[in-house]
Amino acid sequence: MLHYKNIICFAIISLLISININILCAADSEGFEPLFPNDGSPEGWVVTMWNDLSEPAPSNAVWLVKNGILFGSKDRGTWLVSKREYSDFVLTFDFKLGERGNSGCALRAPMKGDPAFEGMELQMADLRYNPQAKDSELTGGIYRAIAPKKQMYKPIEWNTYHITLKGNHLKVILNNYVIHDLDLSKQNQVVKRHDGSIAPPVKDRPKRGHIGFQELSRDGSQVQIKNAKIKVLD
Repeated sequence: MLHYKNIICFAIISLLISININILCAADSEGFEPLFPNDGSPEGWVVTMWNDLSEPAPSNAVWLVKNGILFGSKDRGTWLVSKREYSDFVLTFDFKLGERGNSGCALRAPMKGDPAFEGMELQMADLRYNPQAKDSELTGGIYRAIAPKKQMYKPIEWNTYHITLKGNHLKVILNNYVIHDLDLSKQNQVVKRHDGSIAPPVKDRPKRGHIGFQELSRDGSQVQIKNAKIKVLD
């Protein structure tokens, strides 16, 4: 009987050790968790229309992870949005665009409307997508609201974002250069939606919401994302 109890105890201890190891493996030594750890359809994400997150995308609008790289949908005009909500976090990832590539990273977006105007969209776009684009509509811009301090985008190459959002503080590093170090509570720029209506100023946008990645390229290529990971601060 005692031997049987010892076996049960050993099994329980082994299970607990295995669980703890799995938890530790899910996050690295700095507390970051990978966003797309497995190839195939991203788990914990939904695909929506580019201009309204409440509208599901067509079933053939598929985002896939291949060999650790996330590829945007072949049909342009979609978002890949996290089911989970985030408030304060550090988000890092590498991205690459085609010659007329256009993407974006949604930050604290509600699950409705256009993240560029209802949450925040950190832009990722090659100048050739729209040669008349303003600085706030190019890579590094908080879309149509705040231009980056300097344009650091490298066309047709891998670029790296390091984004920190904590309360009203937003810091964005692009390719090792600080392009934003902002107090969001002071960002009251007038921002027009695509239909000309006025969007809420950045200072009044949600302090909690979803993150996501956009596919809006015109050249038939797809945005590529790799090494995407997040550390929750709250």
